[in-house]
Amino acid sequence: MLVKEVESFIEEDLGYDDVSCTIVPDRPAEAIIFTKENCTVAGIKEAGSIFCYLGIQAETTLKDGDRLKEGEIIFRLNGGAVSILRAERLALNFLGHLSGIATFTHACVDTVRRYSETTRVACTRKTTPGIRKFEKLAVASGGGDTHRFNLSDSVMIKDNHIKLMGIEAAIEAAKKTSFTRKIEVEVESAENAVLAAKLGADIIMLDNMQPDAIQETLKILEGKGLRDSVIVEASGGISRENLENYAKTGVDVISMGSLIHRSRWIDMSLEIVN
Repeated sequence: MLVKEVESFIEEDLGYDDVSCTIVPDRPAEAIIFTKENCTVAGIKEAGSIFCYLGIQAETTLKDGDRLKEGEIIFRLNGGAVSILRAERLALNFLGHLSGIATFTHACVDTVRRYSETTRVACTRKTTPGIRKFEKLAVASGGGDTHRFNLSDSVMIKDNHIKLMGIEAAIEAAKKTSFTRKIEVEVESAENAVLAAKLGADIIMLDNMQPDAIQETLKILEGKGLRDSVIVEASGGISRENLENYAKTGVDVISMGSLIHRSRWIDMSLEIVN
């Protein structure tokens, strides 16, 4: 985490008149942070940056992606009592939120692995403004794929692009951009999937298609000799509840906005121990 980011988060949390933390004696203190439930931990570096900025010695043997059981200690802290109190909620927010994403992602990846060793589980740009990179890195900690971090990472031609200029013109225009950027095209039919593949798309996103329609589209691409030339991604309305059905289709990527917006925070706590 960059220093300017840490400063911004601390400024937001402390406000201009932090009374509750400063009424305590600022003596040396020790504390622990522990999880109150099983989880895949994430946010270690982010929390560590907060502790470092506030002059708190933070010891841990953990890294993002480690699996923890209820009661396990994440950090042992030594520092001024006021600094520890100021760091408490901010650090716990990052740890709880990011660990929740990593834990949910890990569970979804486990579901997919029962049917495919190669299908990637990816997140989307349905993220919280300002902390997108942290949320996406938490997905990676859970074994998922980060997909695009921003609009500049690749060229994605979505339904509104196609409505404005047509699929052929959109792909042709995309090809004129940098050779380093892959071209992904969102389609809602097998016909357009075939067209996008023939026009040279690198990735085809099958948007809001049911599993049986996805399987049929893959068969059509295979029959036309196009299946191996493109990455096929399923997206739209995919949740933990129906994930198994999509995992059975044979797509290369399953992208889920729910990895972030439907994840549940992990309950963690900081306790002063001296």
